[in-house]
Amino acid sequence: MPDPMEATAQNRPYAIRHYTPAQLKEALRKMFVIRKFEEGAEDSYARGLIHGTMHLSIGQEASAVGSCMALDDNDKITSTHRGHGHCVAKGADIRRMFAEFFGKESGYCKGRGGSMHIADVAKGNLGANGIVGGGLPIAVGAALSAKHLATGAVTVCFFGDGANNEGAFHESLNMAAIWKLPVVFVCENNQYGMSTSTERSTAVKRIAERAAAYAMPGVTVDGNDFSSVVEAVDAAVARARAGNGPSLIENVTYRWRGHSRSDRNRYRTKEEIRAWQENDPIKRMAAMLLDHGVLSQDEITAIEAEADRAITEAIALAMDSPAPDIAALLQDTYSRDPA
Repeated sequence: MPDPMEATAQNRPYAIRHYTPAQLKEALRKMFVIRKFEEGAEDSYARGLIHGTMHLSIGQEASAVGSCMALDDNDKITSTHRGHGHCVAKGADIRRMFAEFFGKESGYCKGRGGSMHIADVAKGNLGANGIVGGGLPIAVGAALSAKHLATGAVTVCFFGDGANNEGAFHESLNMAAIWKLPVVFVCENNQYGMSTSTERSTAVKRIAERAAAYAMPGVTVDGNDFSSVVEAVDAAVARARAGNGPSLIENVTYRWRGHSRSDRNRYRTKEEIRAWQENDPIKRMAAMLLDHGVLSQDEITAIEAEADRAITEAIALAMDSPAPDIAALLQDTYSRDPA
């Protein structure tokens, strides 16, 4: 007779079965930090403390954190113009992230990169990219390097639905498949490439279907369900580590804010946005951990409060950090012939 306790355990979500309470607590903390970071950046912009534009990923936290669960510092990621969440998920220091936002010398790129070009090489983050689809060939290069050097590293390549119609997408998937490279392509399908819906821009119903053309697995998952994201990406990472080549994962999610700060959201309805906000990935993650006894409500509340404090402190430190020396404006910006 089957053990009822074992049957119950098997019915638990993948993330609950494969990760420790400490790891799941850390995952929820990162999701809260991403949300608070984005809100802090948005508020700083509104107050005139940050100049330029930014691309917020509020509503996409489960995709970023879930996709990085199986990675360590040796593994690599490439990111996008909407990349703050990926940076946090890969272990970045939010103090240095905000310093970069504020154009300060203590930022990850010494204040030269700003919102769209944060990189954290020590943690395996090869950088965000302002070019749509620009991270795809970089990820292939990183995976090719890992294969030749036998480092065992896997590269996770984040890109948006808009990038799946770029030539770089098709070229990168084809090359990765031919050479069986250890790379996982993660499409964060938030429904819109700037202001154009995927229904109007992409011939296939599901972007993951395009994997078939390159002889690799393609999986579409609920990108707001942390456990579903983890299960799909973990399997793809394991496949890549085993030398079986790349995979394409499509995380169906949604950005609550406009494409950028200048977006007036005229191409989608308030009702659509509200419906997706009710599908909040952080609330779903917290509910899962609460329902399965991983965390109590008091612990969840404390984690959120801790994230709030961390963001407040990071912004204060960034504001007090020194600005770059004007005389060194071009330093580390352009490469020069050493001769």
